[in-house]
Amino acid sequence: MSFLLLSPDQVEALHDMVLNPGELPGRALDKSLEGALSRVDNRLIYGLIEDVFDLAAAYATAVATGHCFNDGNKRTAYRTMVVCLKLNGVTITHETHDIGNRIILLAQGHLPEADFADWLRSRA
Repeated sequence: MSFLLLSPDQVEALHDMVLNPGELPGRALDKSLEGALSRVDNRLIYGLIEDVFDLAAAYATAVATGHCFNDGNKRTAYRTMVVCLKLNGVTITHETHDIGNRIILLAQGHLPEADFADWLRSRA
């Protein structure tokens, strides 16, 4: 299966869009956005991504757990996930509070990526 993917520059631009006034812009000095996103690439290479929901969940996990930005990592994870889905022809319906809680659980390692992908499938 072929997917439209996001580059580190595109994810960084999404990050810049989610920041509120007064929040710290830019990348965290000790983290690598390219390294975090390489998790998505590796999952693709090894056939671990079967559909766009797996891909979107992988992006959300990589960004939320990578902590590559000074502020707004979870919001960037959400925005990256939504853009990934839209680029690949999928829209989901969800409550802001519900998906926010799921992204927090994902970032904390309390929600498995596969379960998040299943939840996304159920919202398409």
